[in-house]
Amino acid sequence: MDLWGWIQKRVFHAPPLDYALVGRWIGHFPQGQFRHDSIMAASPVGGERAWGWIAHYVIGIVFAVLLVSLWGLEWVQGPTLAPALAVGVGSVVIPFFIMQPAFGIGIAGSRTPKPTITRLKSLAAHLSFAIGLYLAAKTWAVL
Repeated sequence: MDLWGWIQKRVFHAPPLDYALVGRWIGHFPQGQFRHDSIMAASPVGGERAWGWIAHYVIGIVFAVLLVSLWGLEWVQGPTLAPALAVGVGSVVIPFFIMQPAFGIGIAGSRTPKPTITRLKSLAAHLSFAIGLYLAAKTWAVL
């Protein structure tokens, strides 16, 4: 997913998600604020970039654990693409139905200037996550 963000920025000149915004969102939780009219207009919180990246990796690990929990260690020993796609691409429900509405951009980015582009970028990022899950398991199986 991070490699895809790098490619998106360098090759397509399209900015990837700024994980500081994820950290900002999480940083407002202790005050009981879980939804924003615009996360970009919300007041910054200390360490938001670091918290956003930490959350990004923790969430990825949770989905990797879910994958292994659902398909078992046998999948890790002989990975196939379908389970990785199911979990990786399936994980897009979190940004579509939780994070994007909470950020003030609507369900599946419906309030953005180009909702279809927003959705496709999210799907591409999560597809890259799925491929990463598969390749990580393939590498583990070979080693």
